[in-house]
Amino acid sequence: MCITGMYIIDERKQTWKGMRQMLIQIDEYSDVPIYMQIRNQIVMGISGGELRPGEQLPTVRALAMEIGVNTMTVSKTYQMLKAEGYILTDRKNGARVRTEIEQSGQISEANKTELRRIVSEARLSGVPKAELIALIDQYY
Repeated sequence: MCITGMYIIDERKQTWKGMRQMLIQIDEYSDVPIYMQIRNQIVMGISGGELRPGEQLPTVRALAMEIGVNTMTVSKTYQMLKAEGYILTDRKNGARVRTEIEQSGQISEANKTELRRIVSEARLSGVPKAELIALIDQYY
């Protein structure tokens, strides 16, 4: 079963009704914790341009309610994203995508380990190297 939630962003009114939207999908049977699923999708949204620099994110309560998770789960996600430098938070304005994200030009050790796992599984599945490189090009 996949729990799906959606929030819709209207930049003019700063409410969650409007035109721009990003879908957050939670797989409750995944081995990946829910807060990481949310985090990963927000990071992909920032990277892919679905969430623009300076864009307001839903409040912790609104996002938790929309996707059917505990507010502490969303709060943990936002704290992690803030610590990683992807978002800014303050009590008055809530959470926003940072206008400038520091680029180290390095892949973290955790991401290298994850990439190695993915490459290993692809190799064991018989996926040609060229196809894997084409996927990286597509996602980059």
